[in-house]
Amino acid sequence: MTAGHLAVIDMQRVFADPASPWAAPRYADAAAGVRSLLPAFAGRVTFTRFVAPAKPAGAWRDYYAGWPFALQPPDAGLWQLTDEFADLADAVLDAPAFGKWTPELAARLGPADRLVLAGVSTECCVLSTALAAADAGTEVLVVADACAGADDDSHLKALQIMEMYRPLIRVTGVDAVLAEAGP
Repeated sequence: MTAGHLAVIDMQRVFADPASPWAAPRYADAAAGVRSLLPAFAGRVTFTRFVAPAKPAGAWRDYYAGWPFALQPPDAGLWQLTDEFADLADAVLDAPAFGKWTPELAARLGPADRLVLAGVSTECCVLSTALAAADAGTEVLVVADACAGADDDSHLKALQIMEMYRPLIRVTGVDAVLAEAGP
């Protein structure tokens, strides 16, 4: 197995809070999967946060016109990692875009590393990150049972779409990733 780097996508309060308009109903399930993966990637984990831009531009203006509650600064409570991950996140990258495949994240991977993705939301930020990383030539594993979507149907459809990108993107599960990682 090639080495890997785990990117934990957007495990933030805005997606965990059932009262949030952006809640991922199975956030707790994804969080359990992430917790299972963390020890196998010790020292090779990056947490990401979706944050609103200070001043939306282009199509983002219309996007935030529909979601005005989200136009808050990066230090606002809704953008914080949930308590269970806040103290575990040694490396955190913020991005005002769905995709988290940034030069900063790319720089955290070695030349032979694969990118292992977990987090929320499967059909948005996970999908956008996976496609951009694959386009850059990085092998991507999406850990289905460590991800959650806006709803079950969207989650499953996104996984099916990503699976169509084999061998660049492969959908897998927590147990398979841990088995490949070895003892």
